[in-house]
Amino acid sequence: MGKDKLKRFKENISFKNLFQPELSFDSSSHELKESWQTEFCNKNPIILELGCGRGEYTTGLAKLFPSQNFIGIDIKGARLWKGAKTATENKLINVRFLRTKVDFIDKFFGPEEVDEIWLTFSDPQPKKPRKRLTSPLFINRYKTFLKKDGIIHLKTDSDLLYEYTLEQIKEQEFTIINNINDIYSSKTKYDHKLMDLLNIKTFYEEKWLKEAIKIKYISFRLNN
Repeated sequence: MGKDKLKRFKENISFKNLFQPELSFDSSSHELKESWQTEFCNKNPIILELGCGRGEYTTGLAKLFPSQNFIGIDIKGARLWKGAKTATENKLINVRFLRTKVDFIDKFFGPEEVDEIWLTFSDPQPKKPRKRLTSPLFINRYKTFLKKDGIIHLKTDSDLLYEYTLEQIKEQEFTIINNINDIYSSKTKYDHKLMDLLNIKTFYEEKWLKEAIKIKYISFRLNN
């Protein structure tokens, strides 16, 4: 393991906005479950970014919406270091990061505790449809803690994940709010609020754009 990574892991321990619990499939619910409003010291809406990587979207959204709370979730500690450090340096008091597998997500959030979920450039899992973050397996987990009519946002470079998600929405009769198959096309028109949401760019998005790969976006309600 490189010295830089070891340094980041050590610094992660000092961040007050980063939680690193040890959980397994057999673990019971974490003490933070149903306690996030207490952690944030307010009753503002809670929005998750699953697979947040370096936290560009988590911190970007937090800057845009200071009256909302944002939690970035990822298993990679070296990536979370960047997000936690950015939030700390910018004094973003409405940001937290959680180091855990997305498979354990329902151990951390209680009924109707979360308002929205962002999935930014998730692994499309070409050979494992069940592991896609918009599969019935994960959607059913989200339903345990997402508020009634809660919103899921998917931003992706993957045609496979984009088409798969549209199929799931149709099969499960969810309600589409936005469906954009090329965010940065000059022909794409949307309002300023949505433009602000979509103009936040992750490390991987910058990479895909340089390769002229189309970026897709879907938002939809589960209609719990």
